[in-house]
Amino acid sequence: MYIAEHEIRSLLHYETLIPAIRQALIDYSSGLVDQPPRMILRAGNADGFKNGWFAVMPVIAGDFIGVKNVTFYPGNAERGLDTHMATIALMRRATGEPLAMMDGRLITEMRTAAVSAVAWAALTPLHFNAPPLSLGILGSGVQAHAHLQALRHVWPQLEEIRIWSRTHAHAERLAANSSEGSPARAVGIEEASAADVVLTVTSSPEPVLHGRHLSPRALVLAVGATGSTLRELDDEVLHGSYLVADARSCVERESGDVRLSGAKVHAEIGEILAHPDAAKIPRDRRIIFKSVGLAIEDLTGARLVWQARTASPGPIR
Repeated sequence: MYIAEHEIRSLLHYETLIPAIRQALIDYSSGLVDQPPRMILRAGNADGFKNGWFAVMPVIAGDFIGVKNVTFYPGNAERGLDTHMATIALMRRATGEPLAMMDGRLITEMRTAAVSAVAWAALTPLHFNAPPLSLGILGSGVQAHAHLQALRHVWPQLEEIRIWSRTHAHAERLAANSSEGSPARAVGIEEASAADVVLTVTSSPEPVLHGRHLSPRALVLAVGATGSTLRELDDEVLHGSYLVADARSCVERESGDVRLSGAKVHAEIGEILAHPDAAKIPRDRRIIFKSVGLAIEDLTGARLVWQARTASPGPIR
């Protein structure tokens, strides 16, 4: 069967995705997931950071095999197209039977935000003495919107949202569309960067978050700048922080923030989730959670979609 994005939107929800992603990250760090490095080919369609790429992401976990084919074209935003596009193939592990092919764009969008929500819920009680109240967002695209939705599921105490974008009108639009829950404002980059928690979701080729603007004990959720040559965070942010990764080997291999700064990954989020009492999360310095996206996260989302679709096999309109 083929499952289109409009069906996925009706089947995949953060209420079930966030706890499933939490368990998937524990399984990954526990060695229960067979996930080789993703293969990435540059498209050669443009120069510099607008050069797109194509990646293949296979994984085996539990009763399923998954393969995601994904493209990332930063220049698509100027054309009114999605920067990320993807398909996911889901197969039965025991027999190799193909179960479903599905659009992967929305799954990628939601699982990325769900990972940040899981990390926030795990790191916040270990780092802050009291729940943080303000969120600063650097970026105003698809992931900024998805993170607002996902974080609200785990952060009911959030009181203030500060949004910065290179295009101020885009920040204003996101703030206006975020009327549910905490009030949101379009602000300057320094004010957004000074929040208790800072989310970076840009495709910037050079740092936009600078250590001089950050709170001394901020939590940074670093999601954007996809690629080993791109940066969102400057050296002061990285060298003065305790760095947690979604996957140590993937971040060290694929994150430009980490590779170009020489920063050290201190822990994987799955290790912290499995053994929070043993985690050595400091309370007196900044914390960075850096995610680059894992095939097990895509498989987790695809599995939930397929299970929901087969439980309700009638057409969804």
